[in-house]
Amino acid sequence: MAAADRGGHISTEHLEADMDAVGSGRGGLSRRGILRGGGALALTAAAGTAVAGCGTGLGVDSDGTVHIEVWHGQNGPSLKAFKRLVANFHRSHPGIRVDIGGGVLADDMLQKVMAGLVAQSPPDVAYIFGSDLASVARSPQLADMTSVVESQPVPWNQYWPAAREGVMVDGVVRAVPAVLDSLAVVCNKKLFREARLDLPAPGWTWQDFIAMARKLTDRGKGTFGTGWPGAGDEDTVWRLWPMIWDLGGEVIAQGRREIGFAGEPGVRSLDVLAALARDRSVYVDPKPGGEQMYQAFSTGRLGMVGTGPWQLPDIRQAKIDYHVVPLPGFHGRSVTISGPDTWSVFDNGSARLKAARTFIGWLMEPDQAYLWDSEAGSLPQSRPAERRPKWRKHAAEVPGLSVFTEVLQTARVRPVDRAYPKISMPFGEAITAVLLGKSTPAKALRRCADEANAAMAKVR
Repeated sequence: MAAADRGGHISTEHLEADMDAVGSGRGGLSRRGILRGGGALALTAAAGTAVAGCGTGLGVDSDGTVHIEVWHGQNGPSLKAFKRLVANFHRSHPGIRVDIGGGVLADDMLQKVMAGLVAQSPPDVAYIFGSDLASVARSPQLADMTSVVESQPVPWNQYWPAAREGVMVDGVVRAVPAVLDSLAVVCNKKLFREARLDLPAPGWTWQDFIAMARKLTDRGKGTFGTGWPGAGDEDTVWRLWPMIWDLGGEVIAQGRREIGFAGEPGVRSLDVLAALARDRSVYVDPKPGGEQMYQAFSTGRLGMVGTGPWQLPDIRQAKIDYHVVPLPGFHGRSVTISGPDTWSVFDNGSARLKAARTFIGWLMEPDQAYLWDSEAGSLPQSRPAERRPKWRKHAAEVPGLSVFTEVLQTARVRPVDRAYPKISMPFGEAITAVLLGKSTPAKALRRCADEANAAMAKVR
Protein backbone atom coordinates (compact mmCIF):
# COMPACT_ATOMS: atom_id res chain seq x y z
CA MET A 1 0.00 0.00 0.00
CA ALA A 2 1.44 3.27 -1.00
CA ALA A 3 2.16 5.84 1.64
CA ALA A 4 -1.18 7.56 1.26
CA ASP A 5 -3.18 4.39 1.62
CA ARG A 6 -1.11 3.45 4.65
CA GLY A 7 -1.64 6.93 5.97
CA GLY A 8 -5.42 7.22 5.88
CA HIS A 9 -8.59 5.97 4.29
CA ILE A 10 -10.22 8.35 1.85
CA SER A 11 -13.96 8.44 2.36
CA THR A 12 -16.08 8.42 -0.78
CA GLU A 13 -19.46 8.64 0.92
CA HIS A 14 -20.30 12.04 -0.57
CA LEU A 15 -19.87 10.61 -4.08
CA GLU A 16 -22.04 7.52 -3.61
CA ALA A 17 -25.09 8.96 -5.37
CA ASP A 18 -23.04 10.20 -8.29
CA MET A 19 -21.44 6.80 -8.77
CA ASP A 20 -24.94 5.31 -8.82
CA ALA A 21 -25.52 7.47 -11.86
CA VAL A 22 -22.24 6.39 -13.42
CA GLY A 23 -22.96 2.72 -12.80
CA SER A 24 -26.39 2.92 -14.42
CA GLY A 25 -25.17 4.88 -17.42
CA ARG A 26 -26.79 8.15 -16.33
CA GLY A 27 -24.83 11.37 -16.43
CA GLY A 28 -24.98 14.44 -14.24
CA LEU A 29 -25.05 15.08 -10.50
CA SER A 30 -27.78 14.01 -8.11
CA ARG A 31 -29.37 16.41 -5.66
CA ARG A 32 -28.07 14.24 -2.82
CA GLY A 33 -24.53 14.55 -4.16
CA ILE A 34 -24.76 18.32 -4.39
CA LEU A 35 -26.30 18.79 -0.95
CA ARG A 36 -23.76 16.66 0.89
CA GLY A 37 -20.91 19.12 1.24
CA GLY A 38 -21.00 20.12 -2.40
CA GLY A 39 -20.48 16.57 -3.62
CA ALA A 40 -18.77 15.90 -6.91
CA LEU A 41 -19.65 19.34 -8.23
CA ALA A 42 -17.37 20.96 -5.66
CA LEU A 43 -14.71 18.35 -6.31
CA THR A 44 -14.80 18.97 -10.02
CA ALA A 45 -14.60 22.71 -9.54
CA ALA A 46 -11.68 22.33 -7.12
CA ALA A 47 -9.85 20.04 -9.49
CA GLY A 48 -10.16 22.66 -12.20
CA THR A 49 -9.71 22.10 -15.88
CA ALA A 50 -7.53 19.03 -15.35
CA VAL A 51 -10.64 17.02 -14.50
CA ALA A 52 -13.14 18.75 -16.70
CA GLY A 53 -10.83 18.52 -19.67
CA CYS A 54 -9.18 15.17 -19.05
CA GLY A 55 -8.98 13.32 -22.33
CA THR A 56 -9.37 16.51 -24.36
CA GLY A 57 -7.20 16.29 -27.44
CA LEU A 58 -6.33 12.68 -26.79
CA GLY A 59 -7.11 9.93 -29.24
CA VAL A 60 -5.59 8.76 -32.53
CA ASP A 61 -3.45 10.98 -34.77
CA SER A 62 -3.73 10.88 -38.52
CA ASP A 63 -0.57 8.75 -38.63
CA GLY A 64 -2.12 6.17 -36.30
CA THR A 65 -0.31 7.24 -33.11
CA VAL A 66 -2.52 6.63 -30.06
CA HIS A 67 -2.34 9.00 -27.08
CA ILE A 68 -3.24 7.86 -23.58
CA GLU A 69 -3.39 9.79 -20.31
CA VAL A 70 -1.92 8.29 -17.14
CA TRP A 71 -2.54 9.70 -13.66
CA HIS A 72 0.41 8.13 -11.89
CA GLY A 73 0.11 9.65 -8.39
CA GLN A 74 3.87 9.59 -7.79
CA ASN A 75 6.47 12.03 -6.49
CA GLY A 76 10.13 11.91 -5.47
CA PRO A 77 12.18 8.85 -6.47
CA SER A 78 9.13 6.92 -7.67
CA LEU A 79 8.20 9.72 -10.08
CA LYS A 80 11.75 9.76 -11.42
CA ALA A 81 11.57 6.00 -11.97
CA PHE A 82 8.19 6.26 -13.67
CA LYS A 83 9.45 8.92 -16.06
CA ARG A 84 12.34 6.65 -16.99
CA LEU A 85 9.94 3.82 -17.70
CA VAL A 86 7.71 6.00 -19.88
CA ALA A 87 10.74 7.17 -21.88
CA ASN A 88 11.79 3.55 -22.39
CA PHE A 89 8.25 2.63 -23.45
CA HIS A 90 8.19 5.39 -26.04
CA ARG A 91 11.39 4.05 -27.58
CA SER A 92 10.01 0.53 -27.89
CA HIS A 93 6.41 1.50 -28.76
CA PRO A 94 6.57 4.49 -31.15
CA GLY A 95 2.87 4.13 -31.99
CA ILE A 96 1.75 4.97 -28.45
CA ARG A 97 2.35 8.21 -26.58
CA VAL A 98 1.84 8.32 -22.79
CA ASP A 99 0.85 11.68 -21.30
CA ILE A 100 1.80 11.86 -17.59
CA GLY A 101 1.32 15.59 -17.12
CA GLY A 102 -2.12 15.43 -15.53
CA GLY A 103 -3.41 13.89 -12.36
CA VAL A 104 -2.67 14.43 -8.69
CA LEU A 105 -0.78 12.69 -5.93
CA ALA A 106 -2.07 9.29 -4.87
CA ASP A 107 -3.72 10.70 -1.71
CA ASP A 108 -6.22 12.64 -3.83
CA MET A 109 -6.52 10.23 -6.75
CA LEU A 110 -9.79 8.57 -5.81
CA GLN A 111 -11.77 11.80 -5.59
CA LYS A 112 -10.38 13.04 -8.87
CA VAL A 113 -11.01 9.79 -10.70
CA MET A 114 -14.55 9.56 -9.33
CA ALA A 115 -15.21 13.13 -10.41
CA GLY A 116 -13.80 12.30 -13.84
CA LEU A 117 -16.12 9.31 -14.09
CA VAL A 118 -19.12 11.44 -13.17
CA ALA A 119 -18.05 13.87 -15.91
CA GLN A 120 -17.58 10.87 -18.25
CA SER A 121 -13.94 11.83 -18.83
CA PRO A 122 -11.64 9.60 -16.77
CA PRO A 123 -7.97 9.08 -17.61
CA ASP A 124 -6.90 5.96 -19.46
CA VAL A 125 -4.84 4.72 -16.49
CA ALA A 126 -4.92 5.74 -12.82
CA TYR A 127 -3.01 4.71 -9.71
CA ILE A 128 -5.76 3.48 -7.36
CA PHE A 129 -5.38 2.13 -3.84
CA GLY A 130 -6.55 -1.47 -3.53
CA SER A 131 -8.93 -0.58 -0.71
CA ASP A 132 -10.66 1.87 -3.09
CA LEU A 133 -10.89 -0.44 -6.10
CA ALA A 134 -14.36 -1.77 -5.24
CA SER A 135 -15.77 1.77 -5.30
CA VAL A 136 -14.19 2.50 -8.67
CA ALA A 137 -15.39 -0.86 -10.04
CA ARG A 138 -18.98 0.38 -9.85
CA SER A 139 -18.25 2.21 -13.09
CA PRO A 140 -18.64 0.20 -16.29
CA GLN A 141 -15.68 2.14 -17.67
CA LEU A 142 -13.23 0.26 -15.43
CA ALA A 143 -11.67 -2.34 -17.72
CA ASP A 144 -11.36 -6.08 -17.17
CA MET A 145 -7.61 -6.83 -17.02
CA THR A 146 -7.79 -10.62 -17.12
CA SER A 147 -6.32 -10.85 -20.63
CA VAL A 148 -3.37 -8.66 -19.58
CA VAL A 149 -2.34 -10.69 -16.54
CA GLU A 150 -2.82 -14.00 -18.36
CA SER A 151 -0.51 -12.98 -21.21
CA GLN A 152 2.53 -12.12 -19.07
CA PRO A 153 5.90 -13.93 -19.09
CA VAL A 154 5.41 -14.60 -15.37
CA PRO A 155 2.31 -16.76 -14.83
CA TRP A 156 -0.44 -15.04 -12.85
CA ASN A 157 -0.65 -17.90 -10.36
CA GLN A 158 2.99 -17.28 -9.39
CA TYR A 159 2.23 -13.79 -8.14
CA TRP A 160 1.92 -13.54 -4.36
CA PRO A 161 -1.67 -14.25 -3.27
CA ALA A 162 -1.90 -10.75 -1.78
CA ALA A 163 -0.99 -9.21 -5.14
CA ARG A 164 -3.70 -11.20 -6.92
CA GLU A 165 -6.43 -10.78 -4.32
CA GLY A 166 -5.89 -7.04 -4.08
CA VAL A 167 -6.91 -6.46 -7.72
CA MET A 168 -9.93 -8.73 -7.94
CA VAL A 169 -13.54 -7.62 -7.52
CA ASP A 170 -16.22 -10.32 -7.49
CA GLY A 171 -13.74 -12.82 -8.91
CA VAL A 172 -12.72 -10.64 -11.88
CA VAL A 173 -9.29 -9.04 -12.38
CA ARG A 174 -10.20 -5.34 -12.49
CA ALA A 175 -6.67 -3.87 -12.21
CA VAL A 176 -3.05 -5.01 -12.00
CA PRO A 177 -0.73 -4.72 -9.00
CA ALA A 178 1.32 -1.52 -8.92
CA VAL A 179 3.01 -1.56 -5.51
CA LEU A 180 3.14 -4.41 -3.01
CA ASP A 181 4.13 -4.12 0.65
CA SER A 182 3.78 -5.85 4.01
CA LEU A 183 3.96 -5.06 7.72
CA ALA A 184 6.75 -6.13 10.08
CA VAL A 185 8.37 -4.70 13.21
CA VAL A 186 11.51 -2.55 13.06
CA CYS A 187 13.54 -2.38 16.30
CA ASN A 188 16.06 0.21 17.47
CA LYS A 189 19.11 -1.87 18.43
CA LYS A 190 20.60 0.87 20.62
CA LEU A 191 17.49 1.10 22.81
CA PHE A 192 17.37 -2.68 23.11
CA ARG A 193 20.97 -2.74 24.29
CA GLU A 194 20.32 0.01 26.83
CA ALA A 195 17.32 -1.94 28.15
CA ARG A 196 19.42 -5.12 28.23
CA LEU A 197 16.92 -6.90 26.01
CA ASP A 198 17.62 -9.50 23.37
CA LEU A 199 16.29 -8.59 19.96
CA PRO A 200 13.08 -10.44 19.06
CA ALA A 201 13.18 -13.35 16.64
CA PRO A 202 10.57 -14.99 14.41
CA GLY A 203 8.05 -16.90 16.49
CA TRP A 204 7.72 -14.27 19.22
CA THR A 205 4.28 -13.48 20.66
CA TRP A 206 2.20 -10.41 21.39
CA GLN A 207 2.83 -11.01 25.09
CA ASP A 208 6.55 -10.77 24.30
CA PHE A 209 5.85 -7.52 22.45
CA ILE A 210 3.97 -6.05 25.42
CA ALA A 211 6.71 -7.05 27.87
CA MET A 212 9.47 -5.64 25.65
CA ALA A 213 7.59 -2.38 25.11
CA ARG A 214 7.26 -1.99 28.88
CA LYS A 215 11.02 -2.47 29.43
CA LEU A 216 11.94 -0.18 26.55
CA THR A 217 9.90 2.68 27.98
CA ASP A 218 11.83 5.28 29.95
CA ARG A 219 9.77 8.33 30.85
CA GLY A 220 12.82 10.15 32.17
CA LYS A 221 14.46 9.92 28.76
CA GLY A 222 11.21 10.44 26.85
CA THR A 223 11.35 7.04 25.15
CA PHE A 224 8.44 4.71 24.45
CA GLY A 225 8.43 1.00 23.74
CA THR A 226 6.36 1.40 20.61
CA GLY A 227 3.94 3.66 18.77
CA TRP A 228 0.53 3.42 17.14
CA PRO A 229 -1.33 5.88 14.89
CA GLY A 230 -4.26 7.25 16.88
CA ALA A 231 -6.14 9.47 14.43
CA GLY A 232 -8.77 6.80 13.86
CA ASP A 233 -7.95 6.65 10.15
CA GLU A 234 -7.07 3.62 8.03
CA ASP A 235 -3.49 3.67 9.27
CA THR A 236 -4.90 3.14 12.76
CA VAL A 237 -7.04 0.24 11.58
CA TRP A 238 -5.12 -1.89 9.11
CA ARG A 239 -2.38 -2.76 11.61
CA LEU A 240 -4.89 -4.68 13.74
CA TRP A 241 -6.19 -7.00 11.00
CA PRO A 242 -3.22 -9.43 11.24
CA MET A 243 -4.05 -10.01 14.92
CA ILE A 244 -7.70 -10.66 14.10
CA TRP A 245 -6.85 -13.04 11.25
CA ASP A 246 -4.39 -14.86 13.50
CA LEU A 247 -7.22 -15.44 15.99
CA GLY A 248 -9.55 -16.81 13.31
CA GLY A 249 -11.59 -13.66 12.74
CA GLU A 250 -12.46 -11.98 9.45
CA VAL A 251 -13.13 -8.40 8.42
CA ILE A 252 -16.50 -9.37 6.94
CA ALA A 253 -18.18 -12.56 8.13
CA GLN A 254 -18.32 -15.21 5.43
CA GLY A 255 -21.70 -15.30 3.76
CA ARG A 256 -23.12 -12.49 5.90
CA ARG A 257 -23.13 -8.71 5.71
CA GLU A 258 -21.73 -8.11 9.17
CA ILE A 259 -18.33 -7.81 10.79
CA GLY A 260 -16.42 -11.04 11.29
CA PHE A 261 -14.34 -10.05 14.32
CA ALA A 262 -16.93 -9.58 17.06
CA GLY A 263 -16.19 -11.59 20.17
CA GLU A 264 -12.81 -13.12 20.96
CA PRO A 265 -10.81 -12.11 17.84
CA GLY A 266 -11.69 -8.44 18.25
CA VAL A 267 -11.51 -8.28 22.03
CA ARG A 268 -8.18 -10.11 22.34
CA SER A 269 -6.63 -7.94 19.63
CA LEU A 270 -7.79 -4.77 21.34
CA ASP A 271 -6.55 -6.21 24.65
CA VAL A 272 -3.00 -5.90 23.29
CA LEU A 273 -3.48 -2.17 22.76
CA ALA A 274 -5.18 -1.82 26.14
CA ALA A 275 -2.17 -3.42 27.84
CA LEU A 276 0.22 -1.05 26.06
CA ALA A 277 -1.97 1.89 27.08
CA ARG A 278 -2.07 0.78 30.74
CA ASP A 279 1.72 0.48 30.76
CA ARG A 280 2.00 3.89 29.09
CA SER A 281 4.51 2.23 26.77
CA VAL A 282 2.84 3.27 23.52
CA TYR A 283 3.20 6.66 21.85
CA VAL A 284 -0.19 7.46 20.32
CA ASP A 285 0.25 9.68 17.26
CA PRO A 286 -2.76 12.03 17.07
CA LYS A 287 -2.17 13.12 13.48
CA PRO A 288 -3.19 11.23 10.31
CA GLY A 289 -0.54 9.15 8.60
CA GLY A 290 1.63 8.34 11.60
CA GLU A 291 4.30 10.85 10.61
CA GLN A 292 5.01 11.92 14.20
CA MET A 293 5.33 8.27 15.20
CA TYR A 294 7.87 7.64 12.46
CA GLN A 295 9.74 10.81 13.37
CA ALA A 296 9.90 9.60 16.98
CA PHE A 297 11.45 6.35 15.79
CA SER A 298 13.92 8.12 13.51
CA THR A 299 15.06 10.33 16.40
CA GLY A 300 15.65 7.37 18.70
CA ARG A 301 12.60 7.72 20.97
CA LEU A 302 10.74 4.51 20.01
CA GLY A 303 12.07 1.03 20.64
CA MET A 304 9.82 -0.72 18.12
CA VAL A 305 7.53 0.37 15.31
CA GLY A 306 5.24 -1.60 13.05
CA THR A 307 5.87 -0.45 9.50
CA GLY A 308 6.56 -1.51 5.95
CA PRO A 309 9.47 -1.36 3.50
CA TRP A 310 8.50 2.18 2.51
CA GLN A 311 9.94 3.47 5.80
CA LEU A 312 13.40 1.91 5.49
CA PRO A 313 14.94 4.77 3.43
CA ASP A 314 14.04 7.31 6.14
CA ILE A 315 15.28 5.03 8.91
CA ARG A 316 18.57 4.48 7.11
CA GLN A 317 18.95 8.18 6.39
CA ALA A 318 18.50 8.85 10.12
CA LYS A 319 21.36 6.40 10.75
CA ILE A 320 19.32 4.24 13.11
CA ASP A 321 20.93 0.87 13.77
CA TYR A 322 17.87 -1.30 13.22
CA HIS A 323 16.59 -4.87 13.15
CA VAL A 324 13.55 -6.16 11.22
CA VAL A 325 11.46 -9.07 12.49
CA PRO A 326 8.07 -10.49 11.41
CA LEU A 327 5.00 -9.40 13.35
CA PRO A 328 4.37 -11.26 16.60
CA GLY A 329 1.57 -13.82 16.80
CA PHE A 330 -0.71 -15.21 19.45
CA HIS A 331 0.38 -18.80 18.89
CA GLY A 332 3.96 -18.45 17.71
CA ARG A 333 3.18 -17.88 14.03
CA SER A 334 3.21 -14.60 12.16
CA VAL A 335 0.37 -13.31 10.03
CA THR A 336 0.82 -10.04 8.19
CA ILE A 337 -1.10 -7.72 5.91
CA SER A 338 -0.36 -6.25 2.51
CA GLY A 339 -1.92 -3.16 1.00
CA PRO A 340 -1.46 -3.49 -2.76
CA ASP A 341 -1.88 -0.40 -4.90
CA THR A 342 -3.12 -0.84 -8.45
CA TRP A 343 -2.89 0.38 -12.01
CA SER A 344 -6.52 0.71 -13.08
CA VAL A 345 -7.46 1.09 -16.76
CA PHE A 346 -10.55 2.85 -18.10
CA ASP A 347 -12.32 2.28 -21.40
CA ASN A 348 -12.13 5.45 -23.47
CA GLY A 349 -12.67 3.73 -26.80
CA SER A 350 -11.11 0.67 -28.39
CA ALA A 351 -7.87 2.29 -29.59
CA ARG A 352 -7.03 3.94 -26.29
CA LEU A 353 -8.10 0.90 -24.29
CA LYS A 354 -5.81 -1.36 -26.32
CA ALA A 355 -2.92 1.10 -25.93
CA ALA A 356 -3.50 1.43 -22.17
CA ARG A 357 -3.54 -2.35 -21.74
CA THR A 358 -0.36 -2.59 -23.79
CA PHE A 359 1.39 -0.04 -21.57
CA ILE A 360 0.32 -1.69 -18.31
CA GLY A 361 1.22 -5.15 -19.61
CA TRP A 362 4.66 -3.83 -20.55
CA LEU A 363 5.11 -2.43 -17.01
CA MET A 364 4.46 -5.94 -15.65
CA GLU A 365 7.27 -7.53 -17.67
CA PRO A 366 10.30 -8.58 -15.55
CA ASP A 367 12.80 -5.88 -16.58
CA GLN A 368 10.37 -3.02 -16.10
CA ALA A 369 8.96 -4.56 -12.93
CA TYR A 370 12.43 -4.76 -11.36
CA LEU A 371 13.24 -1.13 -12.15
CA TRP A 372 9.92 -0.01 -10.69
CA ASP A 373 10.07 -2.25 -7.60
CA SER A 374 13.62 -1.34 -6.67
CA GLU A 375 13.27 2.41 -7.21
CA ALA A 376 9.63 3.03 -6.24
CA GLY A 377 9.74 1.07 -2.99
CA SER A 378 7.67 -1.97 -3.91
CA LEU A 379 8.34 -5.56 -2.97
CA PRO A 380 8.66 -8.03 -5.86
CA GLN A 381 5.15 -8.99 -6.86
CA SER A 382 5.83 -12.62 -7.75
CA ARG A 383 7.96 -15.47 -6.53
CA PRO A 384 10.03 -15.57 -9.75
CA ALA A 385 10.72 -11.84 -9.39
CA GLU A 386 11.88 -12.35 -5.80
CA ARG A 387 14.30 -15.06 -6.97
CA ARG A 388 15.89 -12.97 -9.72
CA PRO A 389 19.59 -12.20 -9.07
CA LYS A 390 18.95 -8.48 -9.57
CA TRP A 391 16.41 -8.38 -6.77
CA ARG A 392 18.47 -10.59 -4.46
CA LYS A 393 21.42 -8.23 -4.93
CA HIS A 394 19.22 -5.20 -4.24
CA ALA A 395 17.72 -6.80 -1.11
CA ALA A 396 21.19 -7.67 0.20
CA GLU A 397 22.11 -3.98 0.06
CA VAL A 398 19.10 -2.94 2.20
CA PRO A 399 19.20 -4.61 5.65
CA GLY A 400 15.85 -6.09 6.62
CA LEU A 401 14.23 -5.74 3.20
CA SER A 402 14.23 -9.51 2.69
CA VAL A 403 12.12 -9.94 5.85
CA PHE A 404 9.30 -7.90 4.33
CA THR A 405 9.40 -10.14 1.26
CA GLU A 406 9.55 -13.38 3.24
CA VAL A 407 6.43 -12.52 5.24
CA LEU A 408 4.41 -12.14 2.03
CA GLN A 409 3.89 -15.90 2.37
CA THR A 410 1.38 -15.18 5.17
CA ALA A 411 0.12 -11.81 3.92
CA ARG A 412 -3.57 -11.19 3.47
CA VAL A 413 -5.40 -8.16 2.12
CA ARG A 414 -8.43 -6.24 3.26
CA PRO A 415 -11.59 -7.30 1.42
CA VAL A 416 -12.07 -5.50 -1.88
CA ASP A 417 -15.60 -4.61 -0.92
CA ARG A 418 -17.55 -1.35 -0.98
CA ALA A 419 -18.62 -2.02 2.59
CA TYR A 420 -15.07 -1.80 3.90
CA PRO A 421 -15.13 1.94 4.78
CA LYS A 422 -18.31 1.31 6.79
CA ILE A 423 -16.25 -1.06 8.95
CA SER A 424 -13.00 0.87 9.02
CA MET A 425 -14.42 4.14 10.33
CA PRO A 426 -16.15 2.82 13.48
CA PHE A 427 -13.31 0.37 14.10
CA GLY A 428 -10.82 3.24 13.94
CA GLU A 429 -12.85 5.06 16.58
CA ALA A 430 -12.89 1.92 18.74
CA ILE A 431 -9.13 1.46 18.48
CA THR A 432 -8.45 5.10 19.35
CA ALA A 433 -10.79 4.91 22.36
CA VAL A 434 -8.87 1.91 23.69
CA LEU A 435 -5.47 3.49 23.04
CA LEU A 436 -6.50 6.62 24.93
CA GLY A 437 -7.99 4.65 27.80
CA LYS A 438 -11.49 5.98 27.13
CA SER A 439 -13.13 2.59 26.65
CA THR A 440 -12.63 -1.09 27.38
CA PRO A 441 -12.00 -3.43 24.43
CA ALA A 442 -15.35 -5.18 24.88
CA LYS A 443 -17.36 -1.95 25.08
CA ALA A 444 -15.54 -0.33 22.15
CA LEU A 445 -16.04 -3.43 20.02
CA ARG A 446 -19.78 -3.62 20.77
CA ARG A 447 -20.25 -0.03 19.68
CA CYS A 448 -18.19 -0.66 16.54
CA ALA A 449 -20.25 -3.74 15.69
CA ASP A 450 -23.54 -1.88 16.11
CA GLU A 451 -22.46 1.00 13.87
CA ALA A 452 -20.67 -1.10 11.25
CA ASN A 453 -23.37 -3.72 10.88
CA ALA A 454 -26.12 -1.10 10.57
CA ALA A 455 -24.11 0.80 7.92
CA MET A 456 -23.17 -2.35 6.00
CA ALA A 457 -26.83 -3.35 5.72
CA LYS A 458 -27.40 -0.23 3.61
CA VAL A 459 -24.57 -0.90 1.14
CA ARG A 460 -25.97 -2.12 -2.15
